[in-house]
Amino acid sequence: TDKYLRRLEALLTVADIEHSLVITGLGDVIEPQDDIIGIGSGGSFATAAARALLNETKLAPRELVEKAMAITADICIYTNDKFVVEELSSK
Repeated sequence: TDKYLRRLEALLTVADIEHSLVITGLGDVIEPQDDIIGIGSGGSFATAAARALLNETKLAPRELVEKAMAITADICIYTNDKFVVEELSSK
C-alpha cells in the first residue's frame, strides 16, 4: 500500500475569507495568483472562465461560479452541467 500512496495524485482546495490554496497529494501547498482555483479535468477551463467573468462583470461569487461551471460544461467533455455549489458562512 505504501508503494501506491507515495505518488498520491490528489488535489485538495482549501479557502477562507482571505486565502485560497491547493494542497497536493505530495504535500505541496500552492497559492494561485488571483485566488481562483480550478481542479479536475475541466479545471483550466473553469479557471479561465472565472477570470474572464471576474474581470468583465459584477457578478456575485455564487453567480460567477455557476456561470464559469456552465461554460466549462459546454467546453469540456468530461465535465457535465450537474453540479452543486456549497456556500460557507464567513463567520
